[in-house]
Amino acid sequence: MKYIAYFILCLIIWFLLTARIYLENIVAGILVAGITTLFFGRYFIEGVGKFLEPKRYFWLLVYLIMFIWECIKANFDVAYRVLHPAMPIRPGIVKVNVTIRSEFGKAILANSITMTPGTISVDLIGDTLYVHWINVFTDDPGKYSRIVSGRFENLLKKIFD
Repeated sequence: MKYIAYFILCLIIWFLLTARIYLENIVAGILVAGITTLFFGRYFIEGVGKFLEPKRYFWLLVYLIMFIWECIKANFDVAYRVLHPAMPIRPGIVKVNVTIRSEFGKAILANSITMTPGTISVDLIGDTLYVHWINVFTDDPGKYSRIVSGRFENLLKKIFD
């Protein structure tokens, strides 16, 4: 099942990139999607059937809107810190406990944190994510876990778990 879903996903991406549906593009798309599925299909996510549930697409849309908003806020925060004469930063690496079960969901969480200015995911070991944070203003692990990953993790659980 996951190979079929991966093939269809690759084919859709091919059609979106080529933007024209001619016989040559269809044949090339089938070949490229087939070869890609052959080599990389085993790395695709498990439990593909759960992505047929419409509520997951609603939560994905909510997640994308929230992610864009968080990136905008983080951009202004980092710009303020860089332009401030005293440069009010307190960098450090924090340990964040992740409750998402899906490996793909964990990877999306780590990438979302990295794409948000002021934070970089350094390592993901099991259910622990190490994040370099530009302003570690608390020593409470629960509080910085909520600040760094909580805004993304709750929605990603609804999408991937």
